[in-house]
Amino acid sequence: MHLQRSARDIAAFADTLSDHLAAGSGVRPALTVDAGTDANGMSSETVMVDATWPSGHHPESERWVMRMQPRPEDIPVFDHYRLDHQYEVMSLLARTTGVPIPRVHHLETTGAVLGSPFFLMERIDGLIPPDVMPYTFGTNWLFDATPEQQRRVQDSTIDRIAELHSITDAPTVFGFLDDEMPAGGDTLHRRLAWLADWYESSAASVGRSPLAEGALAWLTANLPADAAARPPVLCWGDARIGNVIYEDFTPVALLDWEMACLGPRELDVSWLIFAHNVFQELADMAGLPGMPDLLREDDVRERYLERTGVELADLRWFSVFAGVVWCCVFLRAGARRVHFGEQPPPSDIDVEFFYHRNLLARLIEGEA
Repeated sequence: MHLQRSARDIAAFADTLSDHLAAGSGVRPALTVDAGTDANGMSSETVMVDATWPSGHHPESERWVMRMQPRPEDIPVFDHYRLDHQYEVMSLLARTTGVPIPRVHHLETTGAVLGSPFFLMERIDGLIPPDVMPYTFGTNWLFDATPEQQRRVQDSTIDRIAELHSITDAPTVFGFLDDEMPAGGDTLHRRLAWLADWYESSAASVGRSPLAEGALAWLTANLPADAAARPPVLCWGDARIGNVIYEDFTPVALLDWEMACLGPRELDVSWLIFAHNVFQELADMAGLPGMPDLLREDDVRERYLERTGVELADLRWFSVFAGVVWCCVFLRAGARRVHFGEQPPPSDIDVEFFYHRNLLARLIEGEA
C-alpha cells in the first residue's frame, strides 16, 4: 500500500540543500536524497539525506533524516504545524534528559530554502515494529521474538515514557507547547477543545462522521475531573511502539514529536495501549493470532506504577480520546488519498475508520 504525502520533487532538493549547508559551514557536501518509506506514519514528509563531505573534513560522511512541514495543497494531517516546537522539544530532551532522542540541527523556519520549513536530525540504526503490514500479522522481528524479548520491548518503552513524565517543572520548561491550544481552563479541557476544533476542520475536508461526533459528545459529558486536576506532564503525544527504534529490544530513539503537549500522563499511556489494540483488532479480523499478551493494560499500569509511584486514573476516557484522534488522522489521510486520486470520495465516512471503529464503539459503550 502506497500513501502519497506530497507532490514535491524530492530529488530536486539535493543541490539546493547542499548550497544551504555550504552557506552555513563554508564547505559544500555532496548529497543524495530519498523519500523514505511508507512502513510507518502518515503525517510529516520524511526524507533520507546522505552527505559526503570533501576529503579532510570531519566527519567525511553523515546520515540524516529531514522532517519537512507539509504544504497546505497536499492536505496535511494537522491544522497547524509548529516544526519549531517539535525541534525545540527534541533538542531540550536530548540536552537535559536521558530519554533517547535523535540529535537535531539545521532548523529552517521560513520555507525559503525548500518551500517549507524543515530540520535535520541524525539517522539512528535499529528496528521499528512495522505498521504496514501490522507487526501483529507476523513475519517480522517483534512477532518472531521470544516472550521475554517482547516483554523487554514493552517494559523498556514504558520506562522511557515514565522518565519523560518525570521531568521536573515540565509546564514551565515546555510552556511554549501551549501556544497552539485553545485558551481557558485546565490542560485537559483545552486538549479536548483542540480535538473538537481539529475534528471540525478534518470533517470539512471529506465529510462528517457520526462515530467521531458521538465519541466527542461522550468525551464532553464524561471528562474525568480527577485527571484534569493533576499537574500536567510533558506528553509525547504519539507514544506507540511504531514510533520507536529498538536495538536489542530496547529503545534507542523515540520519534515523531508532532503531537507533543502538556497534559495528563494518561494521554500517553492510553495511546500506547490503544495503538497496539488497534493492530490486535486487525489481526483478529484477518483470522490471525496476533499478539494478545503484549501491552495488556494491567501489565502496563503495574510497570508504570513501579517506575513513577503514580497510580493512573481510569483509562477509558483517554482511550476514547485516542480513538477520536485516530478518526481525525484518517479523515485527513482519506481526503489526501482522494486528492491524489488513490481512492474515490467515500460514501460512508465511517468506513475510513475500519482500522479502529469497532474498538472505539465498544469503548464508548463500556464493552472494551
